[in-house]
Amino acid sequence: MSINLSSFTPYDLRAKLGEQLNEEVAQAIGYAYAKVTKAKSVCVGGDIRLSSESLKNALAIGLSQAGCRVIDLGLTGTEEMYFATVHYKLDGGIQVTASHNPKNYNGMKFVAKNATPIGRENGLEEIRVLAENILNNYQTSLTNQNLGPIEKHSCLEHYIKHLFTFIDLTKLRPMRLLMNAGNGAAGHVIDAIEQHFQNHDIPIDLIKINNHPDGNFPKGVPNPLLHDCREETSHAVIDHQCDLGIAWDGDFDRCFFFDSKGLFIEGYFIVGLLAEAFLSHDPKQTILHDPRLTWNTIDLVKEAGGKAFPSKTGHAFIKNDMRQRDAVYGGEMSAHHYFRDFFYCDSGMVPWLLVIELLSTKQQNLHNLLKGRIALFPNPGEINFIIEEKEKAIAEVENFFRDQDEKAINIEYFDGLNVEFKNWRFNLRCSNTEALVRLNIETRADPQLLEDKLTLLKCLLNKWIKK
Repeated sequence: MSINLSSFTPYDLRAKLGEQLNEEVAQAIGYAYAKVTKAKSVCVGGDIRLSSESLKNALAIGLSQAGCRVIDLGLTGTEEMYFATVHYKLDGGIQVTASHNPKNYNGMKFVAKNATPIGRENGLEEIRVLAENILNNYQTSLTNQNLGPIEKHSCLEHYIKHLFTFIDLTKLRPMRLLMNAGNGAAGHVIDAIEQHFQNHDIPIDLIKINNHPDGNFPKGVPNPLLHDCREETSHAVIDHQCDLGIAWDGDFDRCFFFDSKGLFIEGYFIVGLLAEAFLSHDPKQTILHDPRLTWNTIDLVKEAGGKAFPSKTGHAFIKNDMRQRDAVYGGEMSAHHYFRDFFYCDSGMVPWLLVIELLSTKQQNLHNLLKGRIALFPNPGEINFIIEEKEKAIAEVENFFRDQDEKAINIEYFDGLNVEFKNWRFNLRCSNTEALVRLNIETRADPQLLEDKLTLLKCLLNKWIKK
């Protein structure tokens, strides 16, 4: 029975542990990566999952068998791998991680020189095919010729130094922050940042919970997009009387914010906040945003004199678009934030540093800073529907709104179906990896209209859900 590596997505690998991902598969992928990209030097890092260390080691062996010099970064978040690829001037990097997927999953994220993402359109499909051929021995096998060296290095000190180039430490006012690493990979970076504050006598007090990395996930897989994952952070912010709460996913390339009242702040409004922060320094800059929720971001960017453009959801797409447009910042409502000065990559550490500097300079708390914006563009957050016939369901919704007396200002397909009216709009898109249709909807300062239209859309979509 031949092995089919079907768990490659358009921009990474996410797979159940077993036939789709094990040490043999990882070794083949490492070898295939080097052969397809012709890389001679590659770094590898791994998150805190129990399988990550052995998969990372096998990946390194495969790279080495192809003649690569390999730098093993040890336990890292994804952005540390991005940084190391650039810092060490390597030909590429691979992070072993499944981010917020269940415990029985793992995966890989791939970049080339300068931390440029490798996706299906620029090499990932060829890597998959060659790895499959190796595993099925279609006249292709691993060789032990020209074994490259495997070295162990940490770039933590240089990475921390780079993070602090984004803010001016002298602007920070006294603040107490609740930090929830979720027992993921963020803990060692939080500790290093805390030490940096202390070394420079910066009055930022960090209250840390679940800071120790633990691949058993004693509190569950960290994914603050899920409502069940937010309660502990929310309560801890209130109990410790913190000014702000920050929580991360497993590989900490996303961070999530809670205000001083313990209220979760949707990533959509953080995108607008960070866009405004960059444009306050240079109003002529370009900002990218995803097409799911847009009005708040477009409004703020226009107000600040910048230029806003939509980009398809997914790190490979937005990073490519940022490079083409030379955008200073790109943000997704899923809490991925991308920065030109971080090699156009996403970071889960840069955003909260920028936010505490912004709160310090504006002398406001996050709740007061955002409550007006949240009232202007109410939305319920992303809602998922388990639907097998995803495309048919979305096509039927499109036809419904084309036939209504209330004519839409715009109906288009761009990373899903976008339908816009004068006072409300929505985006409906298929998940790339699951039988899910994802809905995002917003109105212009009209909670009742939001409730009415949400009820309508749920009615249209629920009939596609199999009982």
